[in-house]
Amino acid sequence: MDMIVSDAILASIRRTIATAADGIDALAVCLEGDAALRSSFVDAVELVASRSGRVVVAGIGKSGHIGRKIAATLASTGTSAYFVHPTEASHGDLGMITAQDLLILLSWSGETVELGNMLTYAKRFNVPVISVTSNPDSIIARNSTVAIVLPKVSEACPHGLAPTTSAMLQLAVGDALAIALLERRGFSAQDFKTFHPGGKLGSQLLLAHELAHSGEAVPLLPIGSPMSEALIQMSSKGFGVVGVVGSDGDLVGVITDGDLRRHMSENLLLLTVGTVMSHTPRVITGGMLASAAMEMMQSQKITVLFLIDDLRRPLGILHVHDLLRAGVA
Repeated sequence: MDMIVSDAILASIRRTIATAADGIDALAVCLEGDAALRSSFVDAVELVASRSGRVVVAGIGKSGHIGRKIAATLASTGTSAYFVHPTEASHGDLGMITAQDLLILLSWSGETVELGNMLTYAKRFNVPVISVTSNPDSIIARNSTVAIVLPKVSEACPHGLAPTTSAMLQLAVGDALAIALLERRGFSAQDFKTFHPGGKLGSQLLLAHELAHSGEAVPLLPIGSPMSEALIQMSSKGFGVVGVVGSDGDLVGVITDGDLRRHMSENLLLLTVGTVMSHTPRVITGGMLASAAMEMMQSQKITVLFLIDDLRRPLGILHVHDLLRAGVA
């Protein structure tokens, strides 16, 4: 490719990214300096949280595409939501909206004609409306229960026509509302897993106990056992380690290949496991995310973790291969 053409392409890309960054910066600055904007965000979150119905998101054109993503993000983070196309709403889909629901209308100008029927319907049946616009004096903003008014920003399009930066700001607002609602409700990783059971994300949300081995598969010996038994356990159970339990059944130590090397001598088999074991076994609880267990293994350069209960009694064992097979990496 011609160097001049390549330079022109890269210059355009840099301008677009810089313009996008400036737009987000402008929103952040406005949020700090504009009490009305801060209040509208808080009011919007509280309004959504107070409703017993669903959030209905609507927009036309690029705002519509952003609206679909916002509805999907809300739904996946614990706020029941769906997208309704304004044109379809005018031809029967208004019947999908109940008095218990809430509308989020996206319109940069605040004058989108296609949203008029939805706004009228909301007024008639007392359905609250949250609008996201850049014009506080627009029809939609003035007729909203809560109007989130965004700062006017420059589009990345050199003609100032194609919605680029403005669409990104709408998306940022939607994400901000979704995460604020998630945190307000105490939406946990386990809740998140309910809505994301498949794919890479689903594997990241598996819990340690779901992948761990338990029962007879766990290599364990009482603290007074001879090392000859420990070697059998380490070999037959296939984990290369053995856990050592005390008189109360709690995990007090672990023997690994490294411990064997440190105590290697002709008298090794005459020793007890309590003499050879490491006294600080790496342990986790069964409720830990599998992805967190993987991170722990990687950071501590180990391949096995014992699962324990509140009394440090061993419940299972988790090997790095179990995590890799499940797609946790």
